[in-house]
Amino acid sequence: MVSKDMEKDIEKVLISEEELFEIVKRLGVQISEDYKDKDLLLVSILKGSVIFMADLMREIKIPCNIDFMAVSSYGSGAKTSGVVKIIKDLDKSIEGKDLLIVEDILDSGRTLSYIKEILLARKPNSIRICTLFDKPERREVDIFADYIGSKVPNEFIVGYGLDYDEYYRNLPYIGALKRSVYED
Repeated sequence: MVSKDMEKDIEKVLISEEELFEIVKRLGVQISEDYKDKDLLLVSILKGSVIFMADLMREIKIPCNIDFMAVSSYGSGAKTSGVVKIIKDLDKSIEGKDLLIVEDILDSGRTLSYIKEILLARKPNSIRICTLFDKPERREVDIFADYIGSKVPNEFIVGYGLDYDEYYRNLPYIGALKRSVYED
């Protein structure tokens, strides 16, 4: 159960606020360079990537547009349902655009694989993936990110947009959640 003091539910801080700033800055520089002559459209996967997306787009120093998708594969709790459903689709046409999908974490890869397949059918010029965090040991499908902020251990992490049952997104750092919070 989530306590009133979220800090008490955190086992340890894995990535500090300062480290997050440096990661996002590094990604912004690289993306700016790679897309300098392209028609960049950043696609944020809600809700988890909203904080990362906001900070990342401020670090991108070239013209770009943004759009949002909301998908669900978890429902409530810690385990994925395996079923991906689109809750909010893109508002804009992506045909001929250079898409950069912005995601908070890439673990099983099921959700991103599904999204990428759907978006490829809409004829963008290119699709790449930028994930703040990568958990390669949890991968269940053959998908990789083009831009990775940091690899993270196979722990349940929260903060900076990542949640457990819609809580902890507002923590300014990445923390490992205590098992007692999410295990029955």
